[in-house]
Amino acid sequence: MILLKKSGFKAITKSPMVDRINDIAWQAHQGSVAAIIQVLNDKLTKSGVRIRAVFADGVLQLLCEAPQEEQLEQSSLVEQIQRILESIAPRNIRRIKINSRIVREQQLLWLTELERDDQLLWTQEITLAQPNVLKRLIKDIQEAQAEIGQTNLPDYSPLNNKIKQKKVSPVKLRSAFALCLLLSLGWIFYSQFGEQLKNLVQFDNKNSLATANTNEKESGVLSNSFNTGAANDSDDSFAAAVRLANQASAAGKVAKNSTQWLELAAMWQRASDLMKVVPPDHSRYQEAKIRTQLYKKYSEAAQKEADKSQ
Repeated sequence: MILLKKSGFKAITKSPMVDRINDIAWQAHQGSVAAIIQVLNDKLTKSGVRIRAVFADGVLQLLCEAPQEEQLEQSSLVEQIQRILESIAPRNIRRIKINSRIVREQQLLWLTELERDDQLLWTQEITLAQPNVLKRLIKDIQEAQAEIGQTNLPDYSPLNNKIKQKKVSPVKLRSAFALCLLLSLGWIFYSQFGEQLKNLVQFDNKNSLATANTNEKESGVLSNSFNTGAANDSDDSFAAAVRLANQASAAGKVAKNSTQWLELAAMWQRASDLMKVVPPDHSRYQEAKIRTQLYKKYSEAAQKEADKSQ
């Protein structure tokens, strides 16, 4: 049925609750004892078994009745009932007590009669398997969507279209509100902590300047050591090389950056070169040859450290 509303068309859909009233399986899943009885009786019609049920003290009491005892064979009947109930997965019902007897006339208080009835064929209590949580959640979501879902035709009313065009998009409103809120928070933060941030930046700048000055001083020590060694080249080359090596050894303890390691490598190389020019008639000529190779290795090691620091 279609109604004309404000010059637009809108479909009237059937309420989902009307369908739920007639959906016995859904009612049984929700835990309705009457619906569970109807489902069980429908499934067991061919076997000639009639089911009665009542939920008491957290247990679903079932009474199975049939004209003949053969129709109430325990193992097969219990298996059928358990399979049916687990397919229904009734809410908040897990413990089931199954009672059986030969059919009798209608008794309104049959549960009370069972407590003192000596004609029961057998009694067995079962526990339904817990349904898969994920599947149950998906099923509940689908059922909820089915309940609230409605199919409406679009409203083609010119008046409504004009009103919709004048409306501001909710997304734009939320974006504008979020921007204003962000600006407000930024202003509050700056007013509270602005001075502290300035002081912190100034403190960091001072520390950086002090570190730079320290590095310059250390580089100056290395340069002075190198220059001192070079100035003494005119003296005995062996003694000059030893002095330069001692200075390089001391400077190596404070070298940190690439520039300092390069200067240190040059000092060791200079010491090696001085040892190399020691004349053969020098009293320590053989030692000078050994030191030449040793200082060269030290120079290469310092060069590697410089490469690592870059």
